[in-house]
Amino acid sequence: MAVEERDPFTGYLTTGHEWNGIKELNTPVPRLVYFFLVVTAVFAVVYWVLMPAWPIGVTYTKGLLGIDQRTTVAESLKQAALERSVWTKRVETEGYADIQADPRLMDAVRQTGRALFGDNCAACHGINAKGGKGFPNLTTASWLWGGEADTIAETLRVGINATHPETRVSQMLAFGRDKVLPRSDIEDVVSYVRSLSDPEAAKATSPEKVEAGKAIFAANCVACHGDEGKGNVEMGAPNLTDQYWIYGGETQSVFNSVWGGRQGHMPTWEARLSPVDRKLLALYLVDLRSPAP
Repeated sequence: MAVEERDPFTGYLTTGHEWNGIKELNTPVPRLVYFFLVVTAVFAVVYWVLMPAWPIGVTYTKGLLGIDQRTTVAESLKQAALERSVWTKRVETEGYADIQADPRLMDAVRQTGRALFGDNCAACHGINAKGGKGFPNLTTASWLWGGEADTIAETLRVGINATHPETRVSQMLAFGRDKVLPRSDIEDVVSYVRSLSDPEAAKATSPEKVEAGKAIFAANCVACHGDEGKGNVEMGAPNLTDQYWIYGGETQSVFNSVWGGRQGHMPTWEARLSPVDRKLLALYLVDLRSPAP
């Protein structure tokens, strides 16, 4: 029969195991551990009863409270939609000028318009709407098809050179590639066009070359860009007298545009964005605008 040995320092029995003179104590589990184990077990049972917990085939136990993340999120979305409908109804029914005259309503327009722009337009026009080469700067007053809010909303609806049956259509001829004009004439008209928006370019070019380009411009370009080169919003022809160039305003970029032509593209947003969302975007873009130099 084994004789129980008790540790003289702690008073606990030993297990009988010994390693290099060190004896293992049979220390009892602290009562606090049992307490927390019991509390955890009770909590688990209560949770299983009150909350969704156990899968049952294609469904699960709903719990007495019937609370889950899906219903919580659905309720939050419902509440958000209700709050949003209060001011979106005004946006839907009121005129652009009335909306712009209401500071509180415009705060909501800015917040929602910024999100809509980031989700749908920033990929091309940049998060700050300042565009890039091939994509227009939307923070200026220089707009191909007109920069009024209702005009912008219509452009968003039908697109430009898009698949919509009512799309806005615009294309610049390839005067060089299609042999409409010889290279020398294109170089002259480029000099004239650059002189319209850049005084330094005008000074650096001989008056004779500018005059020759002006005559070529009058014969080939005024039908779209106008006698003074200020463009035509009915045709989507850009203003050539300001500082805003979609494809670049330096000599080579302008030459490339005249030589090879241009045909920009913007998709129609009618199927993706609701009329209210398009109106919000239009108001947001007008609000971003800075005066043209």
